[in-house]
Amino acid sequence: MEAAMGLMRRMPPRHSETALSALLSLLPHNSSDLLSQVDLPLQVLSDDDSGKRFILCEYNRDADSYRSPWSNKYHPRLEDAPYPSSKLRQLEIEANDIFTVYCDQYYEGGISSVYMWEDDNEGFVACFLVKKDGSKTGQGRRGYLEEGTWDAIHVIEVGPEEETTRYCLTSTVMLSLTTDDVSSGTFSLSGSIRRQMNMNLPVADGHLCNMGKMIEEMEGKLRNSLDQACLLLSSLELPLHVYFGKTREMVCTLRPPSEVLPMRLPDS
Repeated sequence: MEAAMGLMRRMPPRHSETALSALLSLLPHNSSDLLSQVDLPLQVLSDDDSGKRFILCEYNRDADSYRSPWSNKYHPRLEDAPYPSSKLRQLEIEANDIFTVYCDQYYEGGISSVYMWEDDNEGFVACFLVKKDGSKTGQGRRGYLEEGTWDAIHVIEVGPEEETTRYCLTSTVMLSLTTDDVSSGTFSLSGSIRRQMNMNLPVADGHLCNMGKMIEEMEGKLRNSLDQACLLLSSLELPLHVYFGKTREMVCTLRPPSEVLPMRLPDS
């Protein structure tokens, strides 16, 4: 199992689904652990009842159906499906409205979804998802990328409600970029990063406020972690620069910037 998880951590996101399927065939007795611990690139489905798109993941899935956070209905329809309590559903609705604004402001577009459910510790769990397609045919306006996706998954475990409640956040970001430009040629890069954060925060500020602060801080840390390597994520229409260190070193070695090349004197 340890070797399987190590392999999945090193697998490019675009190949992770194929790799996971192969591992499930090789390790059927570890299927539940693999499915719960491995994050796959996010998929999107349209909700005909609300006219909005929502993100598919393991956290809104039951059998082969997925629950929409907008209409609270499963697609395709599913009998005897699990739903959050009325109180948690109301919090889920508010979270989706707020996170839509967050997605527009921080990602300049994209799709977001928030799902919540009760756990066994008298608390609840919330999953905040963002998918940004920055390709030419997607939401990328600069047209630099043939393919470009940013998938962010934030899962927060909220403890029993007291004056001060414990929040445990696990965040995963998956990035895939492919260019096909005459001047730069073809370039493909993908990878993922996962981090955790724990905080004890006063409930008086509200769960959404507390979770929002944690997600904002975590995304800042993730972007700073990725800020040591070599791709401009501005081409993905995101308000930041992301680099992958070794790639930058190799690219600058193989293709020195024109401004540092020695000037060629004209022939006499």
